Amino acid sequence: MAALIRSAAIQSDRKDQMLKNTFSHIPGVGPVTERRLWEAGICSWDDFRNNRSVPLPPAKAGSVQAYLEESLEHIGSYPGYFSGLLPDGQHWRLFPEFRHATVFLDIETTGLENRDDSITTIALYDGENTRYFVQGENLEDFPGVIGNYSVIVTYNGKCFDVPFIERYFGIRLDHAHIDLRYVLKGLGYGGGLKACERRLGIRREEVHEIDGFLAVALWDVYRRTRNRTVLETLLAYNLQDAVNLERLMVLSYNMCLKQTPFYLTHRLTVPQPPELPVKADRRVIEEILRISGPAFPSGR
Repeated sequence: MAALIRSAAIQSDRKDQMLKNTFSHIPGVGPVTERRLWEAGICSWDDFRNNRSVPLPPAKAGSVQAYLEESLEHIGSYPGYFSGLLPDGQHWRLFPEFRHATVFLDIETTGLENRDDSITTIALYDGENTRYFVQGENLEDFPGVIGNYSVIVTYNGKCFDVPFIERYFGIRLDHAHIDLRYVLKGLGYGGGLKACERRLGIRREEVHEIDGFLAVALWDVYRRTRNRTVLETLLAYNLQDAVNLERLMVLSYNMCLKQTPFYLTHRLTVPQPPELPVKADRRVIEEILRISGPAFPSGR
């Protein structure tokens, strides 16, 4: 039932989408020109195409018209066209139009800086289903699965997750990429993922003490002991990161809309988090917080 409610909410959110009100992906059209068009009542691509008195010089109007015709060819099918033209901080505009092809991604690794470090787990969430990949189990399945999506949403993924993935697998992720670090920075929210979550009222329960450093420690303990409970605690943390990205995406989108004339018509419903397929173990977390203590027993 929860999945049906989520699906219905997403479908109802698709009636008004910011991308077709966007002109700032067109070379030579910045925020000032875009707002001038909106204030003149030219609020969508159709408005521009049907209006003979746009407040632009004829040559510039002709260029905009040509780009809009090209944009219409790619709407709904090629998000990379728009992400390649929009500044990183404006990629939020892609989300509703391509939500059906979007996946929220987060990785954990054996370390945060060394080029010899490797990926331990990857979590994906597409708004309906969660999926995880574990080194030594199914990690090599990841390249085939990520190809099912055309938009990736991360936090700081342009600097960390995506380059790490590309180096580790020897692949190129040519997806459109919404990095919420840049979107949130433009809204005045800096720091790491969890700091942004706290400021925006997103609460974590069992895994709130775990950070990237402790995730490395969890993997090290699991690698030595093969205690499945330790692995599931790490996966719960990794999946929580991915799942929370959806709420951050929607909250960011709505806050960005407040800077446009379209907030009342375009705002999205903030989704409820799904139930995770794995649970964190409180005992494991307490032990990992004092990592110098006794080793974990092997087994479950």
